[in-house]
Amino acid sequence: MTGASRGRRVTVALAVLVLAVAGVLAALAGLRSGRPAGDGPEAGFARDMSVHHAQAVRMSFIVRDRTEDERVRLLAYDIINTQSAQIGMMTAWLDEWELPKTDPAGPMRWMAGHGGHGGSGAARPGGAAAMPGMASREQLDRLERASGRDAEVLYLQLMITHHRAGVEMAEAVLARTGHERVRRLARTMVNGQGSEIALMTDMLRQRGATAGR
Repeated sequence: MTGASRGRRVTVALAVLVLAVAGVLAALAGLRSGRPAGDGPEAGFARDMSVHHAQAVRMSFIVRDRTEDERVRLLAYDIINTQSAQIGMMTAWLDEWELPKTDPAGPMRWMAGHGGHGGSGAARPGGAAAMPGMASREQLDRLERASGRDAEVLYLQLMITHHRAGVEMAEAVLARTGHERVRRLARTMVNGQGSEIALMTDMLRQRGATAGR
């Protein structure tokens, strides 16, 4: 083999290697560019729904200690476990996407224009954050002071309002994202919380109360 022939083979091999490396880098860049944006609906949903879930977990812990009714305690236990696990999942997504856990510009921006929510992060009357369905500080204080049937009724009313808003948020992200993991979790929330709303409405009826709006 002549020196010229060997040189051509080395040149071809180097060219193939360069193309392979370029292909790998392009693939990695594609994966990175496909990661949800910090101000996108996926990140906004993960952040805001985590906050939303955290209050549901808090209210469920409160009522668990304020009633002896086994059905209410079981419902509270299920909400604590389900929504705590979902918070963990959404937090893991934000870590994977290398995104902050809170939006410096405020909550609910991703849902702007959906049902009148989003954008400002301003407070509503009663001290509740500008996030749909959230109980106010005064309502949480009332729940902590209540016991027995009063605690059950107030919890069920607050949680129905909370769940309705959670379903609304999940439906909003379904309309805004094609990210399959986000869509799968949002569908789970719509179905699961919808079933719990029906259950809680029936439990209120048994106590001679209504959910209201």
